[in-house]
Amino acid sequence: MERSEILDLKRTANNIRIGIIESVYSAACGHPGGSLSIADIMAYLYFKVMNIDPKDPFKEDRDRLVLSKGHTAPALYATLAERGYFPKDELKTLRKTVSRLQGHPDMKVTPGVDMSTGSLGLGISSACGMALAAKYKKKNYRIYSIIGDGESEEGQVWEAAMFAAHYKLDNLCVILDLNGLQIDGKLTEVMNPLPFDEKFLAFGWNVIKTNAHDFEKLECAFNDAAATKGKPTVIIAKSVKGKGVSFMENKCEWHGAAPNAELYEVAMKDLRAIAEQLD
Repeated sequence: MERSEILDLKRTANNIRIGIIESVYSAACGHPGGSLSIADIMAYLYFKVMNIDPKDPFKEDRDRLVLSKGHTAPALYATLAERGYFPKDELKTLRKTVSRLQGHPDMKVTPGVDMSTGSLGLGISSACGMALAAKYKKKNYRIYSIIGDGESEEGQVWEAAMFAAHYKLDNLCVILDLNGLQIDGKLTEVMNPLPFDEKFLAFGWNVIKTNAHDFEKLECAFNDAAATKGKPTVIIAKSVKGKGVSFMENKCEWHGAAPNAELYEVAMKDLRAIAEQLD
């Protein structure tokens, strides 16, 4: 990847983070921590990998993304707005009664949302169904699903893992956001699901481990996933919860809390400083 392309992706990811903070602050609620940790992944998928068209959100042969950890909807909305599915100003309507941008993604009302999610474990199962349907219809589009490391404590995640391997869903790529924290504390202290790599290997998956914030490494991971035949791929992406905002990084208390006016200014200052470094 050219340096200029990496810089463009970094700028895009930073804009997504700004959109996340804007929306959560405007709503006075939401889930910023896990939204910020996947901003680079979202930027790479929507601006580099996925075959999509904001002018035709329902085109049949588009790639699909299922945000299984649906509470991080602010990341999805900020990405869709950045990609041109709807105006950025709409991000400030997050969780308002008349808004199209509710606390969890709703495919019936929000352009670009491929699956309504929220109940943890549901999304990856839906992604498996989409991938199997594509196989039956002999379509070449790919299905991507982002799951949380805390979400992986759900038994339904592993039922889906068994299903995907059994049906050889090589058109399915799951990204596991490994930020190590969930709403109640450290992942390993709440209900330790590690090691992820050995578990997915045992279920018959292609397993890739990478850095969620390094675009060159993300490119290698997604290229590997696309080239793998006969089995689904999981990309275990090590990330930083709250990435980009100084007081949110690696703090589980920002899993589901919005900044007040003072902290909003600190967050925006952090992100504007990153933007200046990238210019």
